[in-house]
Amino acid sequence: MLPVEPASAAALLQQTVKELVGTPYKWAGTSTNGFDCSGFTQYVFKQFDTELPHYSKGQSYLGDKVEKSELRTGDLVFFNTGGFGISHVGIYIGDGKFVHASTDAGVVISRLDETYYAKRYVTARRILDEKTYLKVAVEKTEKEANS
Repeated sequence: MLPVEPASAAALLQQTVKELVGTPYKWAGTSTNGFDCSGFTQYVFKQFDTELPHYSKGQSYLGDKVEKSELRTGDLVFFNTGGFGISHVGIYIGDGKFVHASTDAGVVISRLDETYYAKRYVTARRILDEKTYLKVAVEKTEKEANS
């Protein structure tokens, strides 16, 4: 097995989500033809052998709660954009940034400290524990090395 450090696992996840930037928004979308926010996170995590439900509030119950100051690449970040609780989700990619499917622009990178998102931030969840995070990264690295 190839050794993979947490930084390598983070880079792999960042690469996976950044390749999807620019994909159009599509209500209820779950594929590269178009994503809604939870369809996007569902699609990305499926690449890491992790199943998520296709609604943001449902995703917010999974994994472990993470303080904003402790966010790691791959954590899900949740927002209340409609005034009725959690209604939007994205994937944290480090440096205060997250990737999400926006109704206005499709899959984009935004900052948590942008006024709009800072006011609407609710919580974050760590879906991939350290062991799973590294295991999936090792498997993907080995698969790419053998192709």
